[in-house]
Amino acid sequence: MNSIRYPANFTWGAATASYQIEGAWNEDGKGESIWDRFSHTPGKITNGDTGDVACDHYHRTREDIALMRQIGLKAYRFSVSWPRVLPAGKGRVNAAGLDFYDRLVDDLLAANIEPFLTLHHWDYPQALYDAGGWLNRDNLHYFTDYSVLMAKRLGDRVNRWVTFNEPGVIANDGYVSGEHAPGIKNNHKMAYQVIHNLMVAHGLSVQALRAANPALQVGIVLSQWGIDPASDDPTDVAAAEFAWNSGETAFLHPIFRGHYHPIMVDAIGDNLPEIKPGDMALIAQKLDFLGINSYSRSVIGAQGRVAPIPGSEYTEMGWEVCAPAFRRTLNRINTDYAPPPIYITENGAAYPDVVSPNGKIHDERRIDYLRQHFTQVRLAMQDGVDIRGYFVWSLMDNFEWGHGNSKRFGLIRMDYETLKRTPKDSAEWYGGVIASSQVE
Repeated sequence: MNSIRYPANFTWGAATASYQIEGAWNEDGKGESIWDRFSHTPGKITNGDTGDVACDHYHRTREDIALMRQIGLKAYRFSVSWPRVLPAGKGRVNAAGLDFYDRLVDDLLAANIEPFLTLHHWDYPQALYDAGGWLNRDNLHYFTDYSVLMAKRLGDRVNRWVTFNEPGVIANDGYVSGEHAPGIKNNHKMAYQVIHNLMVAHGLSVQALRAANPALQVGIVLSQWGIDPASDDPTDVAAAEFAWNSGETAFLHPIFRGHYHPIMVDAIGDNLPEIKPGDMALIAQKLDFLGINSYSRSVIGAQGRVAPIPGSEYTEMGWEVCAPAFRRTLNRINTDYAPPPIYITENGAAYPDVVSPNGKIHDERRIDYLRQHFTQVRLAMQDGVDIRGYFVWSLMDNFEWGHGNSKRFGLIRMDYETLKRTPKDSAEWYGGVIASSQVE
């Protein structure tokens, strides 16, 4: 097999999220988040796991940064815990929380690792949720205040800023499936209003970040899975196209076209959110980059979703491995929306670890998954998609939301009993990719 080379300035990194790794859930003045509350509610999380300790990253940042250096990461995408710096989501600032992120950024820069900062990766302040959460438009401005607070503190050293991680998951898993905090089920009207209000908050945040520091590069991270028709039959093709336009365009269309897709509006029907004058212009703020998270695809036929796909491999999450769908998705986004430069902000796979007698973790399936997806992204770049970097999910095994500690995505194995970190074979392999700027 021929090696596939990447540009010398391509940004190779790994990603995490605050609630999934930090722990220290009630230390040093941190406020409660909706994920603290949700994980402490019996029956919500597999095995009763919580993020109370998680990977204890709060106390082990230097050890973790040393591991990042060992792999050879050029960049690290992390998120700030909003209630760690603003315990009530607004008002009083928690100096210890700000200091933590201050040190983290300084230590990353000292290690020659570029910080990519995500302002919100789901751990919403419980106090704001109690006051109406994302359904209360007054709370949208508190996200703006929080954005400015962080920009003024870290904007001299952090260049790339993400407003939200996967706003669609916040709405759909939090208000429809109920798998995620706050755990509301089957309230589609509420979910669409949350989607809209998140986008308004995003627009307000983009404006505020630029006003606070015009030099900042600002973007958003969207979850965009491929959608393929079950066959070439016109009814299957039409069903897949409807699924894309009524679902996967929910954020792309308003951000890059200034309105919701008409097919999505028709599909929403009576659940259409309240849209106030000026909202769509706010949402359509020009972005400096677009983050794409993608792990798999959906196969849609006239009768609905088709699964499993005969002959396909599936990860521990039950997600099909189909890297070519990733290339098709990136090309479609590029063709339909002409976005700014793209970063792959999450991609990876959960497989069960087998620790060999010598302590090594031979995760060949993860390596193969990443190799396939790296290759398809390079092909998308050759197709004309402007992709600047790639962040593997995840740096280390961590609290996988509703699945607790039961699903392992990490390049580094986490022993949750001892908190020992052990780089897997995939970490060494990835280090080779980064060092050589190529995939064999």
